[in-house]
Amino acid sequence: MTEMVNRLSVGSSSAQTRDAAMAVISGRRRGPLALVPFLGPAVIASVAYMDPGNFATNIQGGASFGYRLLWVVLFANLVAMLFQALSAKLGIVTGRNLAELCRTYFPKPIVIFYWIVSEVAAMATDLAEFLGATIGFNLLFGLPLGIGVVLTGALTYSILLLERRGFRPIEMAIGALVGVMAVSYLIELLDAHPAWREIGHGLFVPWIGGSDSLFLAVGIVGATVMPHAIYLHSYLTQGRVVARGPQEKRAIMSWSNREVVIALSLAGLVNIAMMVMAASVFHDGVHDTVASIETAYATLTPLLGRAAAGVFLISLFASGISSSVVGTMAGQVIMQGFVGWRIPLWLRRIVTMLPAVLVVILGFDTTKVLIASQVVLSFALPLPILALLIFTNRRSLMGDFVNGRTTMVAGAAGAVVILALNLVLLFQMLLLG
Repeated sequence: MTEMVNRLSVGSSSAQTRDAAMAVISGRRRGPLALVPFLGPAVIASVAYMDPGNFATNIQGGASFGYRLLWVVLFANLVAMLFQALSAKLGIVTGRNLAELCRTYFPKPIVIFYWIVSEVAAMATDLAEFLGATIGFNLLFGLPLGIGVVLTGALTYSILLLERRGFRPIEMAIGALVGVMAVSYLIELLDAHPAWREIGHGLFVPWIGGSDSLFLAVGIVGATVMPHAIYLHSYLTQGRVVARGPQEKRAIMSWSNREVVIALSLAGLVNIAMMVMAASVFHDGVHDTVASIETAYATLTPLLGRAAAGVFLISLFASGISSSVVGTMAGQVIMQGFVGWRIPLWLRRIVTMLPAVLVVILGFDTTKVLIASQVVLSFALPLPILALLIFTNRRSLMGDFVNGRTTMVAGAAGAVVILALNLVLLFQMLLLG
């Protein structure tokens, strides 16, 4: 904890942000810009909800099933808001992150199990993010996938080095990339001319047509509610603005919740726009089989024009780079929190590149690998959710900030639905396999 506070003390922009936040809490600063000092943690976490895995699942979902799986995107986003808010609260109230608390309070065999599953999830995350950025390099600049992997690693490492200057520079860099994604998909949505009535029906009327759509629905949940983002958010808030008492903690939590709603609403709209674009353009009886990012780009060019296809690639590239940065940060938090190991950043970056390198060398279908990685994440998801609910409901740890009954019911319901989807999918895989 001391090391983190010292790290956060570096950099004038970070210090100024902390001072501005304390001025808001004390009532010395008011107005519509009062939220600005608190923007950052949820923005970084929201990147996990707009990563290349989302591109893969949303494109295939929209192309294959039209608007009918939009309700899954909406459900997953609402669940994500709840659990990201709880993760942020855990860091603010306890000054510790979720992985650290697991190591402190869980029996050692459980800690080891959690660590292994979480590391596998982190590797699946990095695989998806690396492949997304690599595909972006390939389609934007015509570079071979192998070179794209190396350039992605170098670029994400450069952005990660910003953290040495404090939390604010990296928050601003990732925030800029999030803005690129949001603007790109606003343009895509306007170009696609979707059927708005069908969008409303798809958002609010649940539908699962069969095993294929169920597999994809679980992949969408895995691509949206991300295990590593739950671990990371508590880390990002644990020492960012240090409260001096319960009243200040409550104020920080209030602003944090607003940021979570804003950041994840934006992420949800981007996800919805992805699927709507695919449904509007590809689900027409001719292009329903468009299931890969590469095919989507090639098909968009004659349907919407080269400019629209270029915007699609720019958003994919921004998604891959930003989410790769966030994935590496989360992997370091998971390793350090569960087992106390802190390896050099460059080594962590190289290790997390290896799965993507193998996929490229062995010539696997990148989009199928992306979707499979999201299903892996969905199976790993119940573990951090369960731990988060346990700790935020422990009065000895949270004091007066312990979860209320409504929060616990909503959290338990979300966890049960995710677990049920996973069990049904597992049963189908075993039955068909």
